[in-house]
Amino acid sequence: MSTTPFPALRLKHAATVNDEALSESTDADFELAYIDIGNVDSQGRVNDVVNYRFEDAPSRARRVVRDGDVIISTVRTYLQAIAPVENPPDNLIVSTGFAVVRPSNLLDNRFCKYALRANRFLWEVESRSTGVSYPAINASDLGDIKIGLPEINAQRLIAKYLDRETAFIDGLIAEKEHLLALLEEKRVALISRIVTRGLDPDIPFKPSGLKWVDEIPAHWDICQLKRTWASSDYGLSESIKDEGDITVLRMSCIIDGRIDVSKSGMITKVDEHLLLQRNDLLFNRTNSLDQIAKVGLVDFDPDEPLTFASYLVRIRANHRATPQYLVALLNSSLFLKFARKNAIPAIGQANLSPTRYGDIHIPLPPKTEQNEIAKFLERDAAISIPIRDHVRRSMSLLKERRAALITAAVTGQIPLEEMSS
Repeated sequence: MSTTPFPALRLKHAATVNDEALSESTDADFELAYIDIGNVDSQGRVNDVVNYRFEDAPSRARRVVRDGDVIISTVRTYLQAIAPVENPPDNLIVSTGFAVVRPSNLLDNRFCKYALRANRFLWEVESRSTGVSYPAINASDLGDIKIGLPEINAQRLIAKYLDRETAFIDGLIAEKEHLLALLEEKRVALISRIVTRGLDPDIPFKPSGLKWVDEIPAHWDICQLKRTWASSDYGLSESIKDEGDITVLRMSCIIDGRIDVSKSGMITKVDEHLLLQRNDLLFNRTNSLDQIAKVGLVDFDPDEPLTFASYLVRIRANHRATPQYLVALLNSSLFLKFARKNAIPAIGQANLSPTRYGDIHIPLPPKTEQNEIAKFLERDAAISIPIRDHVRRSMSLLKERRAALITAAVTGQIPLEEMSS
């Protein structure tokens, strides 16, 4: 069976873009359900819709959506935040950071949600976006992008086929996501137990006197966190311009207690005292509450100049603590939950200064025991990390398969006869 590419039509000739918006004169007490860019993931799933009174809602909460619309993020377009609107409540509103695509009678709405995920369409969106750190596309340029448009009955056939096939793939992805969540839950519980109770379950315990942990081994000490520091330093205040020969670590470089240099920026000069070295700890002092207080360990000797941004704080451990034990303790779920309660909230973010952070009391094993705990956790990570990585890779392959299938179906690479069988 041969395949033929479908005739192409500019999106604006098959749909309207941004038809409706909330009036500025909307009643202050009108309650709206709001979707922002961060609520839509790259698979088109919407999470955590937030309810607001109109008066309290963000100023960007203005786009009105209807059943059958498709929303496309026009900012940070590399995130591919694209989602169909299906059976929405009457008060659903989305950010002006989305373009709301409303199919005409030429375009089946179920086919539309897939056509806007074809690889060629996504590539066009990104290539027409402007801006380096915050790429965006305007509604007019979006409407000029062409989509393949078979006749309406073929669109419905393709949409039905993709509904069935993607549902199967999505089920497999969901199973792997559940497995990852279980593995992460086990890892988190293990770390919290080991860093607060040690490796020997049969030793005597005593009440810790701390608000965030009950009992600790009887021979462990309690001290303020800052008593384990030789020094603490704020990061550089210069803006990161992604050019130069000095690598700058950002908050996003802290992943599971380690440093991922690939997510860093660049700068041209820095004071020598702000250069990082092996065993430095980086603490994230300012960000959203779920990101604040994350700690990463520089567990390598930097082969090039390496520094850190202003919202990070470098901590150097003194003779009382090993950096490897500290990074495990400070990233444990028990400690993070308590530390974040000490943060000062602000609009869109929170702040946890080194002073407030350093005043928190922690359990402190003898130095030899800290080393034993760190080695135990390192051995466990050597086993568990490859398992989690394998699951993530298989999820990525499934997502790639899903994307390739959508592209092939909506561009005429799969014969209609095959999809109808």
